[in-house]
Amino acid sequence: MIKNKNIIQNHFDKLASSRDIWIKKSKGFYSEDIRCMKELIPSESKVLEIGCGNGHLLSSLKPSYGLGIDISKEMIIKAKEKNKNLIFIEADIEDENSIKEINEVFDFIILSDTIGYLSDIEGTLKRIHKFCNSDTRIIIAYYSPIWEPVLNLAAWLKLKMPELTKTLLNESDISSLMSSAGFETVKKQKKIIFPFSFLGIGRLINRFISCIPLVSYLCVRNYVISRSLHAVSLNLPRSASVIIPCRNEKGNIRNALERLPVFTENIEIIFVEGHSHDGTWEEVNKVILDPTFIDKGFKMIAIQQKGKGKADAVFQAFEKAKNDVLIILDGDLTVPPEDIPKFWNKISNGDAEYVNGSRLIYPMENEAMRFLNYVANKMFSILFTWLLGQRYTDTLCGTKVIRKSHYEKARNRNKDLGDFDPFGDFFIIFGAARLNLKMLEVPIRYRAREYGETQISRFSHGFLLIKMVIFAFFKLKAT
Repeated sequence: MIKNKNIIQNHFDKLASSRDIWIKKSKGFYSEDIRCMKELIPSESKVLEIGCGNGHLLSSLKPSYGLGIDISKEMIIKAKEKNKNLIFIEADIEDENSIKEINEVFDFIILSDTIGYLSDIEGTLKRIHKFCNSDTRIIIAYYSPIWEPVLNLAAWLKLKMPELTKTLLNESDISSLMSSAGFETVKKQKKIIFPFSFLGIGRLINRFISCIPLVSYLCVRNYVISRSLHAVSLNLPRSASVIIPCRNEKGNIRNALERLPVFTENIEIIFVEGHSHDGTWEEVNKVILDPTFIDKGFKMIAIQQKGKGKADAVFQAFEKAKNDVLIILDGDLTVPPEDIPKFWNKISNGDAEYVNGSRLIYPMENEAMRFLNYVANKMFSILFTWLLGQRYTDTLCGTKVIRKSHYEKARNRNKDLGDFDPFGDFFIIFGAARLNLKMLEVPIRYRAREYGETQISRFSHGFLLIKMVIFAFFKLKAT
């Protein structure tokens, strides 16, 4: 093992002075790789890179605090010369003594083309739990094994930097190793099918062709994004705010509180009334003073939305909410309030960080969903499973659950998405995807309305959803 370490160290020491030359030779690949990393890691994050080389990737990410670790003394010297604002340490990540003085917690931990050089992959991965909190994401970037012959030929022709023999791993192998070390994979991505610039054609191919299903299996680059289950277990939520948007739902207000179980000790109920014409606002203000519900343990408040649309109502309540977890329960009660504990259990146990309801698993009551709505939902679920890299069977179920801290991060991350989502569903879904949150679905039995009429315009809102799919393709997939 020591002999192997010395071989690796000497190999990269010899390459340190020419590393920038090799990066320039493979500019097409490295520019695409950095672009992919920037999609995962926003600037001003705290980033640790294990196997940082001369710091090229780490500096490109513009971290607020960046720490690079590498076994090569010469690479670290070059990294320090080039990047005065970052910290670089010569250390062997497999030697616990060499990293025991590092006590920082990071937003992101990167192992880019490093994992195959480790003698004990599982043991090394276990050591990095100390650098994680529940929101830390570990990103492992590695070559696809099917490209190994091509890359060896490129190295022989001196078109890429020479490599030592290392362990070949596909994304499933990496995910399995992460699981053995106490991490959970939340997303896998395949990127870069054409690792050359070639007059800008490479950018077009990598953006629009590499993401096509089946074609993506030919990509050179795999990205596996995971979270530390140990860190998650230390930061579980204990309180919830249930948001009930209601417009012309007078007959459902009392029913909602009567049917909602006490699923945790601290429950806040926020009614958001949306300029009703049937006395909903008056009913809400009467119900929140009812001793029956106060004795039940609910802390209730009522607000009137300032703008229009469900998204405006929900986000206004999100800003007002005081508790750890935000739960949306639509005022039409087509999602039974009795099912809310199922959502709470997923997020309070750490099984998920974003929970989405699914109406398309169980059979529905008659008239619960019109046929065209059902078909559209099925189509959108397929599209969004592909776009977001996690399984979605129902994107438009109104019941969604997310921690307030994650909503606040999503709000900042989604500023470039604009304000064209009248429902708020996709704003939350896109935010969860861009934060690489662990998503799970909870099947619910979708009920027909008992009071009032649907407030969804199937065709005008359907066109908006098509617009969102196109928008998501360019913002989340074809990047």
